[in-house]
Order: sequence, then C-alpha cells, then structure tokens
Amino acid sequence: MFGLARPATIPEAADALPDREYEMMVNNRHFVNGNAIKGPFPDHLETAVFGLGCFWGAERKFWQVDGTYTTAVGYAGGSTRNATYGDACSGMSGHAEVVLVVFDPKKVSYGTLLELFWESHDPTQGMRQGNDQGTQYRSAIFTTDERQLQQALATRDAYQEQLSQSGYGPITTEIREAPEFFYAEDDHQQYLAKNPQGYCGMGGTGVSCVV
Repeated sequence: MFGLARPATIPEAADALPDREYEMMVNNRHFVNGNAIKGPFPDHLETAVFGLGCFWGAERKFWQVDGTYTTAVGYAGGSTRNATYGDACSGMSGHAEVVLVVFDPKKVSYGTLLELFWESHDPTQGMRQGNDQGTQYRSAIFTTDERQLQQALATRDAYQEQLSQSGYGPITTEIREAPEFFYAEDDHQQYLAKNPQGYCGMGGTGVSCVV
C-alpha cells in the first residue's frame, strides 16, 4: 500500500476511512524513563501535542528535554477513530503523526517546547517533511487551552519574520484546539530507543526561534 499515490489534501469526514471499533492496546510504560504513557497523569503536569513529520525522531527530541515526564506517539487531526499506522500512511484517515508530551511546567515551559518544535523541522513545507511526503507528515500544534493557543500563534508570527529574512516561505503549520489523540501501535512508541539505528528524517531550517 505504501507504493500507492497518497492524497495531497486531508479528506473530508465523509470520504475518510471508517472508524475502527477498538482502541490501540499499548504497553503503559515509557521504554526510556519508565513512566506511564497513558493518563490520568499527576495533577501538576501539563500536556502538549505536536506534529513535525515522522513521529519517531520527533518523540526522541521531546523525551530528551529535562522536565518531560513522558511522551507517546499517535495520530490526531483526522476523522478516523482508533486509526492504525497503515490508515494514517494511506492519507485517508486525515491524521497527522503527532507526539504527546506530558511535562512539568515548573521545570520546562511550554515556550521552551515551542522553541524545540519550531527549530526541529521545516514548518514551511506543507504536506511533507523532506523526503517524507503525505498529509500525515504535516506540521501541527494542537493546543490544550487558550494560553497555549496564544503562545503558539505568537511564536509562529515571530518565527515567520525570522524565516522570511532567511529566504523561507510562509509557515504552513496547522494550529488549533487539540482533537482526540489516538495512540499508535506499541512498536512505534519510543521507537528510536528500541531501534537506535532506526530511520530519523528530522531536520530543521537552521534558523533559531527565540521565545
């Protein structure tokens, strides 16, 4: 199926793949730090959801941050409930590959996570990241409250100025209230810790984002 041409646009709900009946079963233990990857999480923690291309390398970026409690990869932003990796890669679920980041705001700010997000990929590429092409690789910030939304929009505008000065085009990042997050298959969770020589297509623009 991965040799087939994939849609360049997100399908409407009526055209998307049908829902799957059962949610994905995953090991509720982070392979790197041992914390739970499914909630409910301790009350003092906050969550963030980012899409910046292939979620294997993206997740590693965030679990390495001091102040991150746990991370998980999954699918969000589409129509198909309980989607699989194949569903997302077909382009017909409408989902982006995303990372759920659970963090302690007393140790790391949401602004710092936004800096990492912007600098770790090229947010001007539309439905792709480098050689990874398809709607599942789009850039996205799914916010959990109004404060996150305003910070995401403010940093987008500031980073656009810096990118424009360096010759890049307009940012295409989707920014909106977080839709439901569907956990990816267990073998994708903390993939690069389990497979240290595995593929990682992460690459930023080299332009700094100062929050």
